[in-house]
Amino acid sequence: MNFLVTGGAGFIGSHVCEQLLRSGHAVWAFDDLNPFYDPELKRRNIREVQALARPFEFVHGDITDRTEVAEVLGRVKFDQVIHLAARAGVRPSLEQPALYMRVNVEGTANVLEAARLAGVKKIIMASTSSVYGINPKVPFSESDPVASTISPYSASKLACEALGHVYHHLYGMDVVMLRFFTVYGQRQRPDLGIYKFARLISAGKAIPVFGDGTSSRDYTFISDILDGIMACTRMEFGYEIFNLGESQIVTLNHMIELLERALGANAVIDRQPMQPGDVPVTCADISKARARLGYNPRVKIEQGIPLFVDWLKKNPA
Repeated sequence: MNFLVTGGAGFIGSHVCEQLLRSGHAVWAFDDLNPFYDPELKRRNIREVQALARPFEFVHGDITDRTEVAEVLGRVKFDQVIHLAARAGVRPSLEQPALYMRVNVEGTANVLEAARLAGVKKIIMASTSSVYGINPKVPFSESDPVASTISPYSASKLACEALGHVYHHLYGMDVVMLRFFTVYGQRQRPDLGIYKFARLISAGKAIPVFGDGTSSRDYTFISDILDGIMACTRMEFGYEIFNLGESQIVTLNHMIELLERALGANAVIDRQPMQPGDVPVTCADISKARARLGYNPRVKIEQGIPLFVDWLKKNPA
């Protein structure tokens, strides 16, 4: 099949491209290589995908440009679109809320509309655990109310979920929304906690820890995320939302301890107040994904952190 992967040069996107190619599909990666972090890291990701020497094309384009999106979807008969392109991150969205709405919401509307006009029947879209906001019920279930988002990023992703439902309801498109829970692993974005902390600890520099370190996340290794995405490419759903996480609560303090152990170095802690927009805990109820997708995460953080550190040592920024 022919797949278009928006955000295909990024952390998750480049892995998705590789997995699709290894499964025998043809892949087009669409990415604007924006400077949210060093574009050279994204170019390196693309070179690694190209090294597989399989049917792959990189298209430099911006999802906020309707003409560019329509052009790529109009010149190839795509079977499916995997829409991962977005402005990511809770804290950066506090500084640029309008940008996050333009890229994430307007960009998603452009992708959905161009896909509809091109006759694409299936689209898989990235959402986030951030849509749950401050949810007193743990673990988080897809049926939980999501009316209490607390950042522009999470609000933009919730709007994308609504757009996906509209395009299913009005135009019969098969739409799957995947709520990712704190994904990490090889090629992780350098602004994310595990990568950022690993670099600072290795350099003997202080790491900024917001709060007392008891805030918790459901860290999900990239290979498990890929399993969930690939399962979605093989099925039809109408419109569905799935959590993709490990369903394991890990405190910030424990994550730091695991990094120290893997790096063989002690962290210097720079204690700072909790940040606006941050939630105290995330944890996925993955019973729906287990039942419907056969999703079965295998990499616990005690295994995943050493795998990430080994990659980082071989691939310095």
